[in-house]
Amino acid sequence: MGFASRSGAKMVFFWRFRLWILLSLLVLPSGEGFYLPGSYPHKYLVGDTLSVKVNSLTSIDTEIPYGYYSLPFCKPQEGIKDSAENLGELLMGDRIENSPYRFKMFTNESDVLLCRANPLSTQDFNLLKKRIDEMYQVNLILDNLPAIRYTKKGEYFLRWTGYPVGIRAGDTYYVFNHLRLKVLVHKYEETNVAKVMGTGDASDAIPSLDKSGSGPGWMVVGFEVVPCSFQHDSESIKNLKMYDKYPAKIQCDPTTVGMAIKENQPVVFTYEVSFVESDIKWPSRWDAYLKMEGAKVHWFSILNSLMVIAFLAGIVLVIFLRTVRRDLTRYEELDKEAQAQMNEELSGWKLVVGDVFRAPSHPQLLCVMVGDGVQILGMAVVTILFAALGFMSPASRGTLITGMLFFYMVLGIVAGYVAVRIWKTIRCGDHSGWVSVSWRVACFFPGIAFLILTMLNFLLWGSHSTGAIPLSLFIVLLLLWFCISVPLTLVGGFLGAKAPHIEYPVRTNQIPREIPPQKYPSWLLVLGAGTLPFGTLFIELFFIMSSIWMGRVYYVFGFLFIVLILLVVVCAEVSLVLTYMHLCVEDWKWWWKAFFSSGSVAIYIFLYSVNYLVFDLKSLSGPVSATLYLGYSLFMVIAIMLATGTIGFISSFWFVHYLFSSVKLD
Repeated sequence: MGFASRSGAKMVFFWRFRLWILLSLLVLPSGEGFYLPGSYPHKYLVGDTLSVKVNSLTSIDTEIPYGYYSLPFCKPQEGIKDSAENLGELLMGDRIENSPYRFKMFTNESDVLLCRANPLSTQDFNLLKKRIDEMYQVNLILDNLPAIRYTKKGEYFLRWTGYPVGIRAGDTYYVFNHLRLKVLVHKYEETNVAKVMGTGDASDAIPSLDKSGSGPGWMVVGFEVVPCSFQHDSESIKNLKMYDKYPAKIQCDPTTVGMAIKENQPVVFTYEVSFVESDIKWPSRWDAYLKMEGAKVHWFSILNSLMVIAFLAGIVLVIFLRTVRRDLTRYEELDKEAQAQMNEELSGWKLVVGDVFRAPSHPQLLCVMVGDGVQILGMAVVTILFAALGFMSPASRGTLITGMLFFYMVLGIVAGYVAVRIWKTIRCGDHSGWVSVSWRVACFFPGIAFLILTMLNFLLWGSHSTGAIPLSLFIVLLLLWFCISVPLTLVGGFLGAKAPHIEYPVRTNQIPREIPPQKYPSWLLVLGAGTLPFGTLFIELFFIMSSIWMGRVYYVFGFLFIVLILLVVVCAEVSLVLTYMHLCVEDWKWWWKAFFSSGSVAIYIFLYSVNYLVFDLKSLSGPVSATLYLGYSLFMVIAIMLATGTIGFISSFWFVHYLFSSVKLD
């Protein structure tokens, strides 16, 4: 008995270990150890080397990232090397590379020469001016922390990530060629376990990392930069090497500029670094980046959504308790002759009992869209839940996108199951054609996404941007699509074909009932219904758009998860109410209207995106940037339409099935 239990425990451990390794390979860069939910603290001894990395140059004016070394900056002596990247980083346009900036822990240095760049060619000179005009930012990273910059405006300090390439004053362009770096460090706490988990940047079980035992260790808890434009004497450093001391004292004054760039003139780059002991602890080192501003606005958004839900819930309650139950009670108390006479006199949903489950037009397309909607909705719920729990910290770049891809592929089995089972239900138990439905589910939304992203990628390729997806990554995405997502969807379709179909509670007449003329177009009501779900999320939508397009960090996933749940409830209620209204006017073609009554929220989101482009992204320059913005917005809107439409359809199907299962028939 003991041997069996021990062997069973070993098997459980073995499979858990294999699953852990699989997740490690899928989600994180290979060859690196890690701790969930973020990165582990690195202990540095005094004198240990710290190396700064560089990310892509970014601008909120163009939204097109470029490689750091696309500009004539100093290059590291050992050559340019890419850091380990995951799938999400590549899709986001991040290109993290090594840099020549390096220094030793707790060793202050000043007037350090980095390099004397080659004289600016006409091409480099014009490119540098263009990047300064487009307000491109340089993004440095130390120990996984982005460099942060503070500027004073009145009585307040503004917080920025990165620093500008340069500045224009009149017709003269100045480059920031001297950096004053400040590294905040905290003494490494020699404990066996990290006791505090903050923003998801610490491990819940981190062993002591004492390497030599000689003196206390230090952790990097902050990285600040002050850029300066300083006029160097390029002739005086001709014989100096990288990291030598500059012959004169450099006065870094961020309020003045001095290094004007000129064609055929070299640019000298220098830096200084200072270390400051800080009270900030490791779990709190991301607080400066994740400070949630406008918490009251988020709560207002949730309260606003709750009011909409309460209003709609009241309508649904009236429909169920008063109208439906009263009509059913009266109808069932009559004998057969009285029911027949009553049917002649009555109008409303009771008259479409023989047509309400008649197959809709384009049934296969409806099943495909509902299947894809289930997959997208499931991916959104699981991803946001994991992010709210801290498993997708910004400390681990790209894990949010990688996690979304992973969950989307795994949920293909659910998409195939739901689509095929609805298809089988519509065909009253006949599952023939389930392979075609499964294939279309696996290719419909991914095909649209692939088409949009390919067109946008051609624009980025033409601009030589790091945001362009490399050809090798395209091949990887195609392999993930056809080797994982498609087979899982087919497996789900097979299970759906084997599952019993949902039996209709009433029989369908052979001859369709004529729908009486309506006072107003039913599609007008369907399109107008999208305003209610939009009202529940438009405030949170502003913060999400600002995070994507204004370079701000979004980390209030707890609020977002609540808003998502409220959105699901509102979509279900809206669709249910509108389906009942259509049935009351004897309109039995409710299938597609139920889908689009909640899915029409996507129209208002797209209009809001256009409004955001016109009024909030006024500085967005060039047709390429605007096309990229609208293309990504269209991609997002299609995904939202499928997800919200699916909520409306499933809730309406349940409502109609419940409603007519209560009707007694011969």
